[in-house]
Amino acid sequence: MNIEKPAIAGTLESSDCMVTVEPGRGSIDLDLDSVVIRQFGSQIRKVIFETLERLDVTDVNIKVVDKGALDCTIKARVEAAVYRSSDVKKDLPWGGIIR
Repeated sequence: MNIEKPAIAGTLESSDCMVTVEPGRGSIDLDLDSVVIRQFGSQIRKVIFETLERLDVTDVNIKVVDKGALDCTIKARVEAAVYRSSDVKKDLPWGGIIR
């Protein structure tokens, strides 16, 4: 899936995360800011990269500001931002691609 324009999903509320995606420069460039980065930083990165892989996204600048979100919330926010960026509005495969 191609990232066609900037898009945002999520909030900065506690237990949520805000995901911003923009067209990349040939690779996945992740900027992660998290209140729990010392405890869960590697797991958060793993969830983000697995979600992008399942969506077949290989070229993106992605910024994630995490406020203690669960894995399922991170997946949903990444998925929503990618779909918004690609103008996918019909027949959304929610849960079909991301497991």
